[in-house]
Amino acid sequence: MKNGMNDPAGRTAERLRAAHRVLALTGAGISAESGIPTFRGKEGWWRKEDPTRLATQAAFDRDPAYVWEWYQYRRGLVREAEPNPGHQALADLERAGKEVLVATQNVDDLHERAGSRNVAHIHGSIWRVRCERCRRESHDPTHPFPTLPPRCQHCQGLLRPAVVWFGEMLAHEPIIRIENFISGGVDVALVIGTEAVFGYIQGFAMAARRAGALLVEVNPGQTPLSDAADVRLQGPAGAVLPRLVG
Repeated sequence: MKNGMNDPAGRTAERLRAAHRVLALTGAGISAESGIPTFRGKEGWWRKEDPTRLATQAAFDRDPAYVWEWYQYRRGLVREAEPNPGHQALADLERAGKEVLVATQNVDDLHERAGSRNVAHIHGSIWRVRCERCRRESHDPTHPFPTLPPRCQHCQGLLRPAVVWFGEMLAHEPIIRIENFISGGVDVALVIGTEAVFGYIQGFAMAARRAGALLVEVNPGQTPLSDAADVRLQGPAGAVLPRLVG
């Protein structure tokens, strides 16, 4: 790898070697490399359904068992998937002694399974459930559920996936974690495998840049953040990130 200002990958690798605090904003692209379909495919990827029409409270209210069939299918995909070199590279940064926050839009646990310990799930976790009646929330790795929809062991209310559906507000806790991390200063901000269509993803990236970060985008295609990035590395995370970290 070349080094210096004329080589974007070399410049990023140098900054990462010197960095103390790294923010990684990850999206569906990094998990797609592990075989988990992206949320916005050209065609629905489960019974030809449009995921954006299933991931809603209205769809759940109309047919909770059907929505749970989809989530059970997704839980099976996640359970069978393995972290790829992109996930491993981010975990390697942490193992190297750097303070890393992985802020992910993904609901899978591939970052944790790769070894990342500081992960903020912006859209929740597919392995958590919440009761519609008593509002208790818990980690539940059951797969498959013996009956659908599953019910709360405390009150027998319907359980739903504890993820952020379309039309819902983001959970407070991960947002505060991300904002607090940025406020402490960031040396490098990596925006990885996300289309960056949500304003809050763009906001986190630009806030990190204002906090001193080199803003680096790793993505095969252009996004709304591409023009604002200090460095743009075109390609999949599994190919690009190991070159920056190794």
